[in-house]
Amino acid sequence: MAPLLTKIFNRTARYFLQGLLFAVPIAVTGYVIVSFFRWVEGLIPVKDQFTGLGTLIIFAGLTFLGFLGSSFLTRRVFQLFDKLLNSLPLVKIIYSSLKDLISAFVGEEKKFNQAVLVTLNPEAELQKIGFITQQDLSRLGVVDKVAVYLPHAYAVSGDLFVVPARNVAPIDVDSSDIMKFIVSGGVAGLPAAVAGHREQTHE
Repeated sequence: MAPLLTKIFNRTARYFLQGLLFAVPIAVTGYVIVSFFRWVEGLIPVKDQFTGLGTLIIFAGLTFLGFLGSSFLTRRVFQLFDKLLNSLPLVKIIYSSLKDLISAFVGEEKKFNQAVLVTLNPEAELQKIGFITQQDLSRLGVVDKVAVYLPHAYAVSGDLFVVPARNVAPIDVDSSDIMKFIVSGGVAGLPAAVAGHREQTHE
């Protein structure tokens, strides 16, 4: 009887863990989306019967603002406003940092578009995957080196490293796949091109 109970218990535990694995990512993702949706809705107070109207208004407003910023007639106004904010001491730091960060992900010149394999310790064959953010560091008095951003796993943070250009090897894989691979700690799956690159590196 005991082996039967043990078998039932193990199978029940396995099913529970499988259900947990299926439900938790959906629940957390749904929670984040709903929380963001409610936060956006709170920016513009509307009556309860118009749920979603606040989000629609903000989406339409941002789209229209983007259209104005791309228009030849209003581009000059946006440039003057941008110059004004960049001339204010404290505001400049906050504004320029946020603008550059957002531009790195959704701007016309995305910064996280070149994934690279960085050799940090040649003797120990220690390597990390990151993204080149600046190839020219001459303004810092640094030559033959590049700036590489190395994201942290399961976080939205990372570290900026200045490494010799010879220690950086490009990875021909979509940057979004690489970012997902890094942030997931490698459990999201290794793209085939990365595996092939690694095999060539060790040859």
